[in-house]
Amino acid sequence: MKLPVVFVHGMRVSGTMWTPVMSRLDRPAEAPDLPGHGSRRGEPFGLGPATETVASAVDRMGGRALLVGMSLGGYVAIATAARFPGRVAGLVAMGCTFRPRGALKAVYGLAASLAARDPGLAGRLSEYAFRRTVPGEPAEAVVAGGFSCEALPAVVKAVGDADPLADLAAYPGRVWLVNGSRDHFRRDEAGFLRACRDGRLIRIPGRGHLSVLAEPARLARIVEDSARLAGARSA
Repeated sequence: MKLPVVFVHGMRVSGTMWTPVMSRLDRPAEAPDLPGHGSRRGEPFGLGPATETVASAVDRMGGRALLVGMSLGGYVAIATAARFPGRVAGLVAMGCTFRPRGALKAVYGLAASLAARDPGLAGRLSEYAFRRTVPGEPAEAVVAGGFSCEALPAVVKAVGDADPLADLAAYPGRVWLVNGSRDHFRRDEAGFLRACRDGRLIRIPGRGHLSVLAEPARLARIVEDSARLAGARSA
C-alpha cells in the first residue's frame, strides 16, 4: 500500500484548500479541519487539539502518513511530528519558516484582533485576496470551505508561543521545507533547515506565500516525490 498523506490547512481557511492537490495524487489522502476552522468553526483553537486532530487523521489512514502543511498548517504539522513521531513517516512544511518576534509579532496580533472584531468583513477581504492571487480552481477550493477569521487571535498566539525549531530538532524523520521564492515567511529558513535532523529546502520560483497554491500540479509532484521517498525509508 502506498504511503498515505494527511494535509493540514492554513489559518482561517479549511481542508478544502487542498482539494486541487489531492485530486492529482495517486495515493490515499485526507485534509481534516482544525479546531475553529471549516466544519469545526466556533470551537476554540489550540496547538494541542490541532496536533491531536492531525494524529487522529493519520490513524484513520492506517497509523502512519506523510504530513503536508502550509502556513499555520506547517507549524501544526511540525508540532505533530515532534509529538507523535511514530505516526509521521515524513514532513513537508510549506510557508512556515518564520518566527514572528518583537514589534512584528505585535503587529500580527493587532491585525488578528481587528479581523476578529468583524469576521464577516475580514472573510470578504480574504476571499478577494485569494481570488486575485490564485484565480480559478485553487481559489474556488479555498472559498468553498469558508473563512473563520474569528479564530485568528488564538491562532496567532499559538504560533507565536510555539517553538518550531525545537520541534524540528526533536523529529527524527525526513523533512522538506518548501517556500515560494517571494514568500515573506521564508526569512528564517536557514535556521529552520539547520534545526532539521534530515532536512531539504525546496524553493518554488516566482511564488509568494499564497500564490504557491496556484500550481497544484507542481505541489502534487512535490508531495508524490516526498511520499515515495518517505515510504521507502520507513518500509
